[in-house]
This record gives sequence, structure tokens and C-alpha cells, in this order.
Amino acid sequence: MARARLGRFETGPGGALEISSPIDGVVLRRLRESEAAVPAGDPLLELGDPAELEIVADYLSIDAVRIRPGQPVRIEQWGGDAVLEGRVQRVEPSGFTKVSALGVEEQRVNVIIDFVQPREAWKALGDGYRVEVRVVVWQQADTLTVPVSALFRQGKSWAVFRLQGGRARVQEIALGPRNDLDAQVLSGLAAGERVILHPPDTLQDGGRAKAR
Repeated sequence: MARARLGRFETGPGGALEISSPIDGVVLRRLRESEAAVPAGDPLLELGDPAELEIVADYLSIDAVRIRPGQPVRIEQWGGDAVLEGRVQRVEPSGFTKVSALGVEEQRVNVIIDFVQPREAWKALGDGYRVEVRVVVWQQADTLTVPVSALFRQGKSWAVFRLQGGRARVQEIALGPRNDLDAQVLSGLAAGERVILHPPDTLQDGGRAKAR
């Protein structure tokens, strides 16, 4: 501000005043289109370094409590052919209310994600681009899983219908972690057994069923 006041007298009325950028980067947005009197503190430009991009993804608060800094992230649907790798940098301590596409108010939390791979792998991405991310909160190799579409409640337990000899047999199972597609089976099923997906409410234990 002091240099600006001095420059006004050095350049004379209508003269140009050079203002240096505080960073090495590019102009992301120009907030003023034409010359005008600018009050002190008004922003002129948004600047950024494309090599220092990070991802801000908002998660439901009930999901955000399971996310920790350092967890791996899969970055998908960004426009490239390959899935990019990321890592959780920070989970913000404060949430906010966001209205979903269905008009439901949801409590959301921003999760900050860094790229793991060299910039050459994601250099096509820029400020404000859209990506889809999946944070890996749990993983285990060679574990038995079952589609969640086969699950239903049996009292206080989870159960599935096993297909056995043309009959549907109720089988209670113990589950571990699960996502929207699959659930880990801790006990009650063996690898290779066939289960019925989307069982109707009319299906009973011992009812006839066949694979199709």
C-alpha cells in the first residue's frame, strides 16, 4: 500500500503501477474486467500454482468419522484412462449443511486429498475440475465376500438364501465391514456357495428356486 501511494506520484495521473504477484503461478480468475477505482483490500485476481493442486471432497459426516489422514484414495471419473492414486491429507474439523439432489439436508465434511503420483500423470487437471474419489478405509486380501443385495435381516442377525438342490435355504451369517456392493463374510458361508440376489418377500425357507 505504501508503494502504491508513492507510485501514484512517481507515475503521474493516469500512469501505470506494476504490482508483482506474491507467488509463481497462473491467473485462475480475473475478478475485475475494466479499470476502476479499487478500494483497499478488494481482490483483483485469483492466482494459483497448477503443480500444487489438491482435491476437496465433501463426505457425509457419518462416513467422514471413518476417514483418517494417510489413508489411500482412488481418484476416478476424471477424464483419463487410468485410476489416479491419492492420499488423505486432512479431514476438516467443522461440517456444513448441504441440500442433496433429492432436497434432503445433509451434514457434510470436507476431506482434503493430495495426489501421490508425479504431476505428469494428472497434469491435465485444473482448478475447479470434477473428479470422483473413493477413500479406502479398510482392506484385506483373499477375504470371502457376499453381495449386499443378497442380505436380509433374520431377527437380530443377517442372513442369505442359499441355493441348495433346487430349494432356498435360510442361512444366518456373521458380517465384517461392508460397502454399497459387498460385505465381508466372517462365518456362515463357504467359498463357492450360491446365494439368491434380491430375494422377494414371498420367498420362504425351503421354497423352490432355480438359477437363471
